[in-house]
Amino acid sequence: MTVEPRVRGPFTHALHLARTIVPPMHPGGRPFVLGAAAGTLLLRRVNRKAGLAGVLAGGFFAWFFREPRRVTPQRGGIAVAPADGTVAKVDTARPPAELGMGDAERPRISMFLSIFDVHVQRAPVTGQVVRAAYKAGKFLSADLDKASEDNERNSLLISTADGHEVAVVQIAGLVARRIVCQVAEGDKVRAGATYGLIRFGSRVDLYAPPGSRMLVETGQRTIGGETVLAELPESPLRTEG
Repeated sequence: MTVEPRVRGPFTHALHLARTIVPPMHPGGRPFVLGAAAGTLLLRRVNRKAGLAGVLAGGFFAWFFREPRRVTPQRGGIAVAPADGTVAKVDTARPPAELGMGDAERPRISMFLSIFDVHVQRAPVTGQVVRAAYKAGKFLSADLDKASEDNERNSLLISTADGHEVAVVQIAGLVARRIVCQVAEGDKVRAGATYGLIRFGSRVDLYAPPGSRMLVETGQRTIGGETVLAELPESPLRTEG
């Protein structure tokens, strides 16, 4: 039996298109949008034109806290970008001390997020959070080398089913003053799934296992949850077997 496709009315069709084009908003932005809405109502009582400022502010916050849907590559042995942004550095460095990963340097990719970028963070690999650590610090400009060490940050160490350890670090910037992390130690994460947010300009560092092959260059743009940053080495569990 042939099933005829359902015919949508003009309004329903327009609503469907809007849902596919306009990205949803991260819950972390709701207080700002609601605050802007309340401010709009108060300003309109004083001056109808002044109320326009509240409308514009609400629109900006809804746009800033957008959480676009992303299609994450499903093949194994890779790490995807944890954030939208520009690759600021591809080098080797010691992971944050609070993660307990030792002093040996590991491949690192640093991404700088401007105020115009999507500011949600996504898990770079599928696995389990074995350590989550917050460290208070300064609020230097996120594009400085010292930002990775001196700025306020929240770090996650994720262990994959293949035995790889991948670290991802949210770093506050000059304007960013609030890091939101929605996962804790013991939680399972899926590659490409949103796990956190940094407000108003920031930096995200990814530390890959030794022997990983870096696939991006300095200055390249990344798409969180979609851009493949690195190919991970052979599974340590398979090597031990």
